[in-house]
Amino acid sequence: MLPQWARDKKILLGISGGIAAYKTPELVRAWMKCGCEVEIILTDSAARLVSPLALSTLIKRRAWRDSDLMSDELGWTIPHIALSEWADVLVVAPCTANVLRMAAQGDSGTLLGAAMLACEAPQIFFPAMNSRMWANPATKANALTLEERGRRVIDPDSGPLACGYEGKGRLPSTEAIVDETWFSLCGAKDFAGKKILVTAGPTHEYIDPARYISNPSSGRMGYAIAAEARYRGADTVLVSGPVSLRAPGGVRVINVTSASEMRDACLAELHDCDVIIKAAAVGDYRAKNYSAQKIKRGERAFAAIELEQNADIARDIGERKKRRQILAGFAAETENIRENALSKLEGKHLDLVIANDVSAKDSGFVSETNSVEIFFSRKYAMPPISVSGSKWETASGILDAIAAILP
Repeated sequence: MLPQWARDKKILLGISGGIAAYKTPELVRAWMKCGCEVEIILTDSAARLVSPLALSTLIKRRAWRDSDLMSDELGWTIPHIALSEWADVLVVAPCTANVLRMAAQGDSGTLLGAAMLACEAPQIFFPAMNSRMWANPATKANALTLEERGRRVIDPDSGPLACGYEGKGRLPSTEAIVDETWFSLCGAKDFAGKKILVTAGPTHEYIDPARYISNPSSGRMGYAIAAEARYRGADTVLVSGPVSLRAPGGVRVINVTSASEMRDACLAELHDCDVIIKAAAVGDYRAKNYSAQKIKRGERAFAAIELEQNADIARDIGERKKRRQILAGFAAETENIRENALSKLEGKHLDLVIANDVSAKDSGFVSETNSVEIFFSRKYAMPPISVSGSKWETASGILDAIAAILP
């Protein structure tokens, strides 16, 4: 489930005549799965590569064609104005070199060109073309012109191209396009110019090459926080333990395995961070003596594995952080939730602590939802805040709380 700001959005999709147009039904389906409404304008070339009827079936409305701009049947509805006023965001994917030129020059000779010229909503362009065409100075100049006007032009991906070339020119993945859409739709850029470090997931503390100590953390909470922070304008770094989640678009991810590796990564990034959010479920203990060979069943070492404590990463950061930095930690508890959370708040020099009952059905490690209470340190004189909902909604509430005390 999406946070409130991302719900019921209206997306106007322009499809131009690149071979990647065949991927657009998947993109439309992804937006609609998130509850968005979608209108589509196809160039005449695009209509030869992807079926307007198939797209109309998906969106349950007409897929517009360039020829509708001045048609006897539909021209009187002034579709370029109606569509541009309706849209919360205009996305052009794939965007050919010619459509990029049209947008830069304000060419309104087609329905898509006129809609781009009339639309005052955010506009995002996803160029997809031959690598030499993308590298051509004329194409680069058009992209720069659009960026100078406040439009967003997303660099294409690299890889094998339909023309047989290998290079930069591929349409980004559906997930990446959806990420960029949310970034443009998120109006609150209250973390612009800030660097946020988020930790997520479990750690694996290996006993031998075949076994480790860990916990059931899925990483969803930390990943949702990192994605939301990026959408709200932050330069976001995610230090992630082993998870099966896709990295959030636009977020720099540092993959680690053990608590020791996570600590090292956090301390290396700490110096220029404005906010640190410790959402990872870090293992408290590790095997005192790691066995380089698999311990066999029945061996004495298997029955008596000696443990030692890992470093407390949140406390280490709390002791090192500068006055301007905000440190938020999680208190994943099963009893005495408030008391244990407040103890961590003071003992680890946190600015706020996010407490949740991981034994509860709606806020456990593997749950899709969460229910938390946020407590602030005494210097902020802020009352506790309760947040619940999907983990994305919870992430939004946590960042709202941090924004309220951000210097």
